[in-house]
Amino acid sequence: MAKDHETGRADRLPVSQRIDSRVAADPKRRQMRPTDWAIKGELFLNCNCTVFCPCVVSLGQHPPTEGNCKAWMAIAIDEGHYEGADLTGLNVGLLAEIPGRMAEGNWKVAVYVDERASEPAYQGLLKILSGEAGGTTGLFTMLVSEIIGAEREKVQIMREGPRRGLYIGRKVQGEIEMIPGADPDHPVVMSNTKYWMGPDVIAARGLKSKVRDYGRVWDLSGKSGEICAIDWKGPS
Repeated sequence: MAKDHETGRADRLPVSQRIDSRVAADPKRRQMRPTDWAIKGELFLNCNCTVFCPCVVSLGQHPPTEGNCKAWMAIAIDEGHYEGADLTGLNVGLLAEIPGRMAEGNWKVAVYVDERASEPAYQGLLKILSGEAGGTTGLFTMLVSEIIGAEREKVQIMREGPRRGLYIGRKVQGEIEMIPGADPDHPVVMSNTKYWMGPDVIAARGLKSKVRDYGRVWDLSGKSGEICAIDWKGPS
């Protein structure tokens, strides 16, 4: 049963309390409110595209290989803040469902915020990931049409050698592995891209990777993965 997020426990927000009453299903109602924030760390994901996802080099103009996109994403924050709230060391998980080309929007997104986050950090991360805080993620105000849920959860992230993993109870159990290049000690990397995550994207492939939440049951094992260092910030 959903509980008020102000309790500080793992809880799912009712529709009436999602991020802000203005962050409703219509992205035109969501407005950016430029804020001082920054995040450095790593984002990695696993989607349902055949290896490798064409969205990286086409900047979302090419359709996903399966016609739609189903993905989980993980954000490991090595250093960060939202106004006066410290974000360092926090983990965030995301589910994203996109009906066609990424650049055409209509994304549906669920957010899982580390249960260790303070209330200001929790609210700040929701504003960053909704695009409301402006800056690097400000484009989400137009791309994300519906935030289907926001929860405090135990979000565990694994980063070991060429492998990455996201574990959120039984809801997300996802692992990916870098694709080795001609030099097996170095993975395949798309460098100097204009991708929204960051310019250098490591190609990866899903290992055992399953999602079971919000009525979605996805098996992304063997599908496309990406790993990218991120350096995001609010507007100057």
